[in-house]
Amino acid sequence: MAKNADTKSPGTLTSLRRKAVVGMLRAWRELSGTARLAITGEVHPTLPKENIDHLRRQMNRCLNSKGGEISARAHTVELGKTYLNLTEAGQAKFLTLLATDFDIDRNRLTKCIEAFQNARDKKDVSKQENDLREALITPRSTVLRQFNSLPDGFKFLVDMRADLMPLARKNASLKGLDYDLKNILSAWFDIGLLDLVEITWDSSAAILEKLIAYEAVHKVRSWEDLKNRLDADRRVYGFFHNKMLHEPLIFLHVALTAGISSNIQEILDEHSPVTDIKEADTAVFYSISNAQRGLSGISFGNFLIKRVVDKLSRELKQIKHFVTLSPIPNFRTWLDPMLAKGDESLFLPKETRELRIFTQNDNAAKGLHHILENEWHTDPKTAEKLKPILTRLAVHYLLNEKNKVVALDPVAHFHLTNGARLKRINWLADTSGKGLKQSAGLMVNYYYDLDYIDSNHEDYVTEGKIAASRTVKGLL
Repeated sequence: MAKNADTKSPGTLTSLRRKAVVGMLRAWRELSGTARLAITGEVHPTLPKENIDHLRRQMNRCLNSKGGEISARAHTVELGKTYLNLTEAGQAKFLTLLATDFDIDRNRLTKCIEAFQNARDKKDVSKQENDLREALITPRSTVLRQFNSLPDGFKFLVDMRADLMPLARKNASLKGLDYDLKNILSAWFDIGLLDLVEITWDSSAAILEKLIAYEAVHKVRSWEDLKNRLDADRRVYGFFHNKMLHEPLIFLHVALTAGISSNIQEILDEHSPVTDIKEADTAVFYSISNAQRGLSGISFGNFLIKRVVDKLSRELKQIKHFVTLSPIPNFRTWLDPMLAKGDESLFLPKETRELRIFTQNDNAAKGLHHILENEWHTDPKTAEKLKPILTRLAVHYLLNEKNKVVALDPVAHFHLTNGARLKRINWLADTSGKGLKQSAGLMVNYYYDLDYIDSNHEDYVTEGKIAASRTVKGLL
């Protein structure tokens, strides 16, 4: 399972984004038409230098509007329309101007800090605290919050952050703006504001189109493939926000099976027989995809899984087990560079000897690296030889390789944070090109035991302790 979409079709997503932009402009047309104060001047899509002053005035009008609420909304609409009509290069300049020219007034902040430190009585301290809080509010955040009052304004901010994030990774001056946007969006994501909706074959064509476009873990190959994922022994759920009624936030795909699944190709097989729901005792979560890149870092996937577990437990009493069938997306990203360098410290002494002989290479690591670059999984002898070695390395990676105190693997971190237990490693569970490239075909079952979710969560987030079955630990 993955939280971030990295396999989406650029063409499809561009089409969906274009539709969203058209919808915003249509919704804002009437609002801008009611402005008492006409906003003159046009900005070229590339935002050349001669347009910067005009754009700065637009931003200042949003910040210091004197024409009442209607005028303020009109100014905000015009600023939003300007942004939507810019090229990528123009948007980068827009965001840089917003980040740098509308940051905290540091001279004012310094004076407020000094006044607070010199406050003598409770009344003065209280006043200086309030002044200090106000000084810490960036003018740009005031401008951005005004979009919340517009139709589709929330979606506008989500998409703006999606544009901003890759730029902020390269430009430190934009990190403050990203921080402000993230805080504004996070404030709207109380679990009570999210609706859990089951997606079916009878759902609107627009939702089904987005379900296909936003699937990040196992690409939907066709409408028949999608129909299979919505069959009687399957479920797909989505989270929706009341300020983005037609825009899904996240999708969760579930297979209802008899026993714990160990192979994703079997789940996705369009020709496999439909499981009789009465015989199913396990819910397998095999894909979770974030549909809004602009909400990256705002966690609500854990709420989705727990809500779905609760819903299935009530509706299907025979379902007793809740597990994932998850990839190990960064396993080979971690492993391959060490193999390429010839680092034999990865292996046990016995593994080193066996690999040198089997690969006919004086260096076991380089020999294994060469094998993994080819169609090794199609040869039974090679697959059998590599199984114990790669499985042990995967368990080591999942249990011992950390980012400070948490699991290095993002999918492992996600499920462990939610209170799951690492139950089983599945050999050649995903032999697709992506599965082999990411995790040498290995997949993991994370088990959600309702009696231990809370304690597993506490142990992991407070001590970095990873809950794992004896079987998994024994592989080390």
